[in-house]
Amino acid sequence: MVLHSFLTVFLSVRKKGGQTLDIRIDTRETGDQSQTVEVHGEIDVYTSPKVKEIITELIEKGNNYLVINLEGVRYIDSTGLGVLIGALKKVREKDGCINLVCDNPQIKKIFNITGLVRIFGIYKTEDEALKNLKP
Repeated sequence: MVLHSFLTVFLSVRKKGGQTLDIRIDTRETGDQSQTVEVHGEIDVYTSPKVKEIITELIEKGNNYLVINLEGVRYIDSTGLGVLIGALKKVREKDGCINLVCDNPQIKKIFNITGLVRIFGIYKTEDEALKNLKP
């Protein structure tokens, strides 16, 4: 019998000026040492700490192969990019890998401009990203 673990985190963050941001992070086991992290909302200076906490916890539990699905992300800033880069460094220390799912032209443009397309595997679908994960 195979048990799959799931975690969903909802977070509402009030920005300066009173605007509230909602973010949802779903994680699920997709293999022996792999997890999929699905993010919905904005990854910025206000929400990045929670995204970092969840990803770091997964890596510390031995999940060195991650697929991070950004299809539900409307916006990502440099703080969010820093979280992804930091996670990639951690999994690479353990011979792991992170693949991203992103078909949103605005988000992909940020990865192109910053050159991060050269260090992350970026795929149009979660299936593609999982197939190209190197466990």
